[in-house]
Amino acid sequence: MRQSDESQIDFRPFAPPLPPGRARVVPWATVMAGSLVTIVPVVASLPLLPPMGLIILLTWRLLARFSLRPWAGAPLGLFDDVVSGQPIGASMLLWSVVMIGIDLVEQRLIFRDFWQDWLIAAAAIIFCLTVGRLVALPLGAHVDSVLLAQIAMSILLFPLAARLVAWIDRKRGSAT
Repeated sequence: MRQSDESQIDFRPFAPPLPPGRARVVPWATVMAGSLVTIVPVVASLPLLPPMGLIILLTWRLLARFSLRPWAGAPLGLFDDVVSGQPIGASMLLWSVVMIGIDLVEQRLIFRDFWQDWLIAAAAIIFCLTVGRLVALPLGAHVDSVLLAQIAMSILLFPLAARLVAWIDRKRGSAT
């Protein structure tokens, strides 16, 4: 058997793959679904809901590199701004800066493991939540302790989001 014949062997001949158009829509749909978590009515004494859209965006970008292009942060950030009630353009700018920053980090790192992905995601979450707080609230607002709790919860939620995105990526039939 030639080399090209071996690379085209399907090891799961009965598993139907998703059509290419639907496989490309899955990452976008999951980020948008993560952003829609903010409209779920939750009664809480502290607003500790993590930014699920951002976490899932970071997870897709770090685990499946080519599933979302670097420019995807702008339209997905606009959707998050509209749904979450943030000032229009805040998530667009912050998510775009984060996507460009991840590209710059990937150019420097030759190999990456999960711990480095978690550290990159933690830095991106801290950046987005801190700058988002400065944009959305006046400086005199006393929300810093709640912000720290939200940052900690968001960073600790990243491994769960990574498991979810890896499972979705495997189900969509992608080999990225």
